[in-house]
Amino acid sequence: MLQAEHLTKRFGKVLANNDLSFTIPEGTIAVMLGPNGAGKSTAMKSIMGLLRHEGSIRIDGMDTSTVGAKRLIGYVPEMPSLYPNLTVDEHLEFIARAYKLTDYKDYKEELLRRLQLDDKRKKFGDELSKGMQQKLSICIGLLPRPKFILFDEPMIGLDPHAIRELKNIFQELKAGGSSLLISTHIIDSVEGFWDQTLIMQSGRIVANVTHESLKASGETLEDLFFRLTEAGEEAT
Repeated sequence: MLQAEHLTKRFGKVLANNDLSFTIPEGTIAVMLGPNGAGKSTAMKSIMGLLRHEGSIRIDGMDTSTVGAKRLIGYVPEMPSLYPNLTVDEHLEFIARAYKLTDYKDYKEELLRRLQLDDKRKKFGDELSKGMQQKLSICIGLLPRPKFILFDEPMIGLDPHAIRELKNIFQELKAGGSSLLISTHIIDSVEGFWDQTLIMQSGRIVANVTHESLKASGETLEDLFFRLTEAGEEAT
């Protein structure tokens, strides 16, 4: 379980995250939905410990800044950060050694095959197209089999096959007990498989809803999103 309490992040006079508090249970696909500049990526980086922040963020009771918590978290950033002089294969082998993985080779091959990188394994990071770099970044984030995984705009630049495979992977991770937090501003990309949605606007969470509660209300996620972000309303 991930629990954030009063997460606040300032960049000078800009309040990028304003007192965010939320909980994501185990086996949950959660979505952080909001327009560009809403503070989604800042929250993601704070959870990963890449930014100093106010408030607390814990996974399974451990502060996310601790080594124990970091071993449980995977991260797929919005912009892939690859080593230009490492091949696709070498990137994954580097991660395997960093995490001291032992039984990973079959899973590595499965990821490469499903994301259509198995014939690109000898290509260097700077030789890959943007879409292929994103696919490799996904493989890197998934290889250690983290318990909690952050995906920041993961479908940007992906082809239709990769989007379909990634959605299938989301469902498989959930079935295996992992929790996911997916940041996006494209509502259609998450329709049909989310359990919980956090809608952000101007650095604040203006709604925290479950799929069941929204369905019971008779409102669509798209309708709720535009009602809140365009009218400045708030729901819990």
